[in-house]
Amino acid sequence: MTRTRTRLLAAAVALVGIGSAVVFTNFASAAETTAAGDQVVTATIAVSGVFDGAGQRFIGGGDLGDGGQDEGQDALFDLAAGATLKNVVIGSPAADGVHCAGSCTLSNVKWEDVGEDAATFRGTGATILIDGGSAASADDKVFQDNRGAGGSVTIRNFAVSDFGKLYRSCGNCSTQAARTATLENITATAPGNTLAGINTNLGDKVTLNGVTLIGDDISLCDRFEGNDTGAEPTKIGEGPDGTSCIATGVTGP
Repeated sequence: MTRTRTRLLAAAVALVGIGSAVVFTNFASAAETTAAGDQVVTATIAVSGVFDGAGQRFIGGGDLGDGGQDEGQDALFDLAAGATLKNVVIGSPAADGVHCAGSCTLSNVKWEDVGEDAATFRGTGATILIDGGSAASADDKVFQDNRGAGGSVTIRNFAVSDFGKLYRSCGNCSTQAARTATLENITATAPGNTLAGINTNLGDKVTLNGVTLIGDDISLCDRFEGNDTGAEPTKIGEGPDGTSCIATGVTGP
């Protein structure tokens, strides 16, 4: 077993596999794995700068390993504003996946079995980029957008299967804002509910361009009436409306 620590948070990592090594630095590359293998993560790994997983699989253990769907769970990775997580496989159990405190980049991250959420976004004026990767087996949401005003979310070159919602702008956060999202070059395989859930009364807007649907009954977007009271938001419409939900280049059933 190799025990590693980040500069921001002690992350207990139990190594499973053969001949694996992890190297952490305190420079622009905050952490870099140098050999393949599975790692069991028992405390959240804090990342500033760039964490390159080199294709390793990270699995929740200890307090992160119950595999439940409860809200408010800790993440496997907690990204500071401006951080990048790349070339990582997140296995099962996945706890609450990835948290971004502000702007962040998730590049070629694969969720094999989404836990509570794959990733959650926060921060005012935060710009989020998900480029490449995939997610499967999400009982509810893949990407949860809790950001304040400003910024945007872009999800591109991404594959999703067996999911509830690929993207959801928070429908009942205590602080709400108009949120903008773009989904490009997405392949969605049924079963799936909807690619994007947005709050039209709050000024949300989602643009979908280049979507391939495989299988039936996947909605491009669901439109909700959001609130800041914590109540379950009401669904008020489905499908592109040319204003809050715009879709081009869609193929499939």
